[in-house]
Amino acid sequence: MKISRLKLVVLSLTLVGVSGSSALQASSTAAPSPKGMVLVKGGEYRPLYMSKDSPIQSVEDFYLDKYPVTNRQYQQFVKSNPAWAKQQAPRVFVEKQYLQHWQSDEKYPEELANSPVTNVSWFAADAYCQAQGKRLPRVGEWELAALASETQADGSVEKDYKQKILMWYSRPSQRQLAAVGQNEPNYWGVHDMHGLIWEWTEDFNSALVTGESRGDSTIDTKLFCAGGASGAVDPGDYAAFMRYGFRSSLEAKYALPNLGFRCAQDTELNQ
Repeated sequence: MKISRLKLVVLSLTLVGVSGSSALQASSTAAPSPKGMVLVKGGEYRPLYMSKDSPIQSVEDFYLDKYPVTNRQYQQFVKSNPAWAKQQAPRVFVEKQYLQHWQSDEKYPEELANSPVTNVSWFAADAYCQAQGKRLPRVGEWELAALASETQADGSVEKDYKQKILMWYSRPSQRQLAAVGQNEPNYWGVHDMHGLIWEWTEDFNSALVTGESRGDSTIDTKLFCAGGASGAVDPGDYAAFMRYGFRSSLEAKYALPNLGFRCAQDTELNQ
């Protein structure tokens, strides 16, 4: 049977249309982000303390909480995990200031319900994230997400971007923290990366591991070792220096009134 050239053209266009439609449908069925989280696309991150000749670190795609964890959310965790209640948490894992702004083991000032929970140690924050099937974000992940402005993934190319962040670091801490999500989200849809609290990271002190200790296979040791840092990628990024200095001053059991956290998750867990 002969088929006219016109019919062949029509048939070809139809097949292309079906194939394109299927491809579009397949792409639209990509796994959505876990509830309360957003996808942050991976990229390159060069730690501040490394010289310009040091290799750039790659950060894989990951999910990050839209907001810092609030007092209300942490209260629910404490109810399900009473070992982390204000009076029950082991002192080896928390300072006496742990949840000092709470009135009791499970009660906090109602006006702080949607404010970020603070006065929590690294151990407590890590336990919370693990209970949610998540983890604390790594330094590289946090810095990559925090690099975004409201309009682009790399806000550092924008005029006054760094100065805007530095202005927050120069202000005294608020006596009563505002509710989360009051500011515009950044490019990734993440709120409050700057301007509200400092945040724990999984490897908060790994930047200061000494050269002799880097071969150590235990991550816990890396969290507490200290060492010198030489050179810097961008000496003009004073805000990054402040974060570096703040993280290097921490110990995992510290509980500070301006230090909270949010959780992250690997993308493989959502496939």
